[in-house]
Amino acid sequence: MTDFERVTAADVQLMQGMAQRVTSTRPDLVTAGASFGELAWIWGQGHVDHGESWARRLWFSGADLVAWGWAFLPHQVRRSDGSTKDVTGASLMYQVHPDHAALVDEVIDWYDDLAAGLERTVIPSAADEFALKRWAAHGYETDLASLGDNGDWTQLNERDLTDLEQPVLPAGFRFRTADEAGPQAAVQAHVDAWAPSTYTAERYEGVRRASGYRGDLHVLVEAPDGTMASSTIMWLDELNKTAEFEPVGTHPGYRRRGLGRAMLLHGMHLARAAGATHMTVVCLGAPGHPAARGLYYGLGFRELSRDAPLIKTATQSPTR
Repeated sequence: MTDFERVTAADVQLMQGMAQRVTSTRPDLVTAGASFGELAWIWGQGHVDHGESWARRLWFSGADLVAWGWAFLPHQVRRSDGSTKDVTGASLMYQVHPDHAALVDEVIDWYDDLAAGLERTVIPSAADEFALKRWAAHGYETDLASLGDNGDWTQLNERDLTDLEQPVLPAGFRFRTADEAGPQAAVQAHVDAWAPSTYTAERYEGVRRASGYRGDLHVLVEAPDGTMASSTIMWLDELNKTAEFEPVGTHPGYRRRGLGRAMLLHGMHLARAAGATHMTVVCLGAPGHPAARGLYYGLGFRELSRDAPLIKTATQSPTR
């Protein structure tokens, strides 16, 4: 494995700027991990624990970033219940501006060199026909496990912010923002929704420092007993007047009460008041994961783009 440069906060801001430029012309080419909000979320909540295993390379045309690769190398994940998971392969997020599509070959060569000897995965957009052909030419194949009925591929969903319903909460519940509720409540809401979770107060502090985070667009639902039963963060891309929900979660003990629906409607009203005209959210797309997709579709979201997960086993040699 070659030496590499680690991903910095300044790098992520450059990547977010490129995501905004691509979104303005070809939003279908922005994969779930390369969106304005997702980049901030991944960096903010993960760099403290996993930043040492993150590698990046940037490609410029003049002063403009036109391609980037962000590789996730082997590391160990520690969860709130004390369990651990060893990640032994490599995965890649990347983006190539459509005006510089040929750079995808350089991204692939860099990734193959960096992660030589490891199983490698990557998730291009299914709409990026040129990139899919180039990945195939380098020996990457469809990741059938990821695409199965219970696979983990994702889709990006969208809707405009006209004709919004008014949110309705059960009696005794109320909306809060992270600015109002405070860091401890915001962290606990996420941990409860995603248990066993890797989230901590330190990770949340990283999210708060991430470019684009706003505590007034971090929404929670407080139950009558004071529990923060649901939470979501909205990331506002002012250039494109769009906002993204990431993450969205509800405490298992408070599900099936309409809290998620009410929270997302309330969030969309807040996003519209902040200047957004368009909303996006990511969910798992496989048939075996219908819950979140059904919630979002019931709120008027529809698929904009989807992943095309690819894999190269550790034994495959590079090809052209």
